[in-house]
Formats: sequence, structure tokens, C-alpha cells
Amino acid sequence: MQHIHSYSLNVKIPFYKYQGTGNDFVIIDNRNLLLDRTTIDVPSICDRKFGVGADGLILIENHESYDFEMIYFNADGTQSFCGNGSRCAVAFANKLGIINIETSFLSTDGEHTSAIANGLVQLQMHDVESVEIGENYFYLNTGSPHYVLFVEDVAKVKLIDVAHSIRYNNRFKDNGVNVNFVEIDTENDCLKVRTYERGVEDETLSCGTGVTAVALANHIRNSNAKGSFTQNIITPGGKLKVQFDANGNNIFQQIKLIGPATEVFQGEIALSFLMPSLKEIR
Repeated sequence: MQHIHSYSLNVKIPFYKYQGTGNDFVIIDNRNLLLDRTTIDVPSICDRKFGVGADGLILIENHESYDFEMIYFNADGTQSFCGNGSRCAVAFANKLGIINIETSFLSTDGEHTSAIANGLVQLQMHDVESVEIGENYFYLNTGSPHYVLFVEDVAKVKLIDVAHSIRYNNRFKDNGVNVNFVEIDTENDCLKVRTYERGVEDETLSCGTGVTAVALANHIRNSNAKGSFTQNIITPGGKLKVQFDANGNNIFQQIKLIGPATEVFQGEIALSFLMPSLKEIR
């Protein structure tokens, strides 16, 4: 007769910390599939007091049809697409030698292409074909759902209070929504943006899908003209650019998110695994 027992095995896993305009991520090379994506304790790793600390966790894995697959987790363990996280994943894949300067990879919302040039990572986003325009807001999905509000002074917004009133209202409380506050800075020809991110449930220093949503919403609000456009963005964590083609019917194509992606440090984290063992009892 056999009985199955289990024991805990502590393993030190190498990790890398990356940031894209202050949006920070723990990245692990999981091409050996040592980590089980279904059981990994993401909140513990992302905890800023007791773990490494990050807005999200990224696993890089092999894929038969793409250069690599990016598995993304928000800090609370939920999964979504992440623009800045994807740019950091591309920079990390370049470091590992998986890619050179161009890549095609799989992320949570499907295939993306990306290129590295002049120290910046350019990420091809998916087309946006639907924008909800409210009395004082815009709502659209740029890989993650975003609620966009234009304000006079983004620095004076009571961000958590206002964001919570939207993120936890009857419409969004179950699946969540990211909330973006935008100030038009005509003097510097840019948009100043602050973002509350679901999954982190707090303000982050930058949000790639958020600034993309903001750029498209501002275009509709401003002129909605046809053509190719570039929007400069300033977040608390740094500068980004969003390029896009607009067709005049709130449909946007060839959307690119452009900005830096930088390695901060690397180290090892001790993770526990439950390992089965067989013990024969006679």
C-alpha cells in the first residue's frame, strides 16, 4: 500500500527588477517552467514590505510560435495586459539574448510586436474600435479598461477618493477599471497624467495602457481629425509618447507606446514549493 505525502522545498529563484517610467515589475526567466503560474504567490512577491515589491510580476516563457510568452500578474495576483510591463519584458528578453532589436511575442491579450531603438522600447498596441463618450468622461479598452477624466490641475486631484468612487461603483466593482486624470499642458505641448490602477488598487507612477487611452480620448475631445499623430505624455514617473492613426470615427490603428524600460537590480528570492513523495507502508 502506498501513501502520498508532501514536503516543502525552499528554492532560491533569480529575479530581475525593471521599471518603465516608474511602473515597476519583478521579472523571472521561467523558460525552464520551474514556477507553476497557477500556484505562485504573486501578492507575497510584490509586497513592498515583506517581498521584493512591485506593481506586477512577469514570467518569461518559451512559446513555439513566438519569440517568447509574457505571463503578467497584477500585484494582487489577477491577470491582465500591461503596456509598460510588456516594454520591460521586451528589454529583459533582449538582455537574455532571446531577441535582438525586434520581436513578436504573446501576451495576455494576444500577439504584440515591439522594437528597441535609441534606448527606447516601442510597443505595438491593439487597434481600438470602440470609445464610450460620456458627459464628462471617456471609457475605452486599450488592453485593459480605462476611465478617463479631464481636470484643471492633476496635482490637486484627490485621486484615491475620486478613483474609488468610480472603480467600486455598481458598474465596475466586480471586474474593476483603471481611472486616469488628465491635465492639458499647452505650454509644454503635453498631457499630464495620473493613474489609479486596478489590481494594484492604488496610484502608480505610470500606466502604459492608461496613457494610451488618454492620448486617444484627448484626440477625440480635441479635434477627432483623420491622420497620423504623436502625443507627448508626462506621468509622475517620466515621459512617454503615444503614436496612432485616427480615421475620424473613433477608430484608432497603428497605436504605439514608446518609452524607456530600465533594469533596476537583480537578486534571488526564496520561494517554497510543495513536493510530493511516496512512502510505502506495509
